[in-house]
Amino acid sequence: MIRNITLGQYYPAKSRIHALDPRVKLFATFIFLISLFVNDSFTGYIFIIACFGMVIRVSRVPLGYMIRGLKGIIFIMCFSVIINIFITEGQVLLSFWIFKITLEGLIRAAYFAIRLILLILGSSLMTYTTTPNSLTDGLEKSLGFLTYLRVPVHDFATMIGIALRFIPVLSEEADRIIKAQEARGADFTQGNLMKRVKGMIPLIIPLLISAFRRAEDLALALDARCYNKEKWRTKLHPLKYSRADVAAYILLLLYLGTVIASKYAFEYMGFV
Repeated sequence: MIRNITLGQYYPAKSRIHALDPRVKLFATFIFLISLFVNDSFTGYIFIIACFGMVIRVSRVPLGYMIRGLKGIIFIMCFSVIINIFITEGQVLLSFWIFKITLEGLIRAAYFAIRLILLILGSSLMTYTTTPNSLTDGLEKSLGFLTYLRVPVHDFATMIGIALRFIPVLSEEADRIIKAQEARGADFTQGNLMKRVKGMIPLIIPLLISAFRRAEDLALALDARCYNKEKWRTKLHPLKYSRADVAAYILLLLYLGTVIASKYAFEYMGFV
C-alpha cells in the first residue's frame, strides 16, 4: 500500500491545466467536491465523470498513474460499501441470518463508492498538476482575507506545502525500510492481526526517527537562511491571473450551476 501512494506527487507535463493559476485549481477542487455532495442521481454522476474525464485528458496525466493511487483506499472503500449495503432499509433482495441486502442499500453503496473514488482522484489531480511551492502560494493568496481576523495564514499554508512535499519522501523512505527489514528476515504479511501489528514496529520506529531527523534538518535550513515569518516577504514569481484563468472560473461556475440545476430538475420530474 505504501508503494502506491501518489498523493502529494507532482507530475511534470505541459498542459493547460498545469499552466493555470494555483488559486483556480484550488477553487476548482472545492467546486468539484461540492458537486459530488450536491448530486445524488445516476445521470448527474455520468455528467460529472464525463467532465472530469475531459479535464484528465487535458491535463495529460496518465489515467493509470492516477488509478494507482486508489490502491491505498481499497480496504476503506470496501468496508464502507459493505456497511452501506447491510444497514440501509428498503426493498429486501436477499436475506440470510440477521443480514438483509436491499435495493436502496446497493444503490447507496454504489453512489458512495463512486463519490469516494472521484473525491480522491479530484484532490490528487490538483497535486499532480501543481508544484508544492505554487500550491503554497495559491493557498496563502486564497486565504489572505483571514489575516484581518489574525489567522496565521502564512504559517498554515507553509505547513500544508511542507506536508504535501513530505508525503512522497516519507513513502519512499518507508519503502526502503520495508525492503531492508525484509532482507533481514522480517515478514509483514504472515500471521494473525496482532502479529502483523507487532511486526509493524520495526517499520514505524525507523520511519518516525527519519521523519524527526528530516524535520530538524528543515528547521536548521530555515534558520540558516534567516527565515522570519514576522517580516513581509516578496515572491520570486508573483501570482497573476490570465485570460485562461478567468475562462476557467466561468466554466467552473457553469459546471456547478448545471449540476445543481439537473438535481432540482430530476427531483421535479420525480426521477430522484
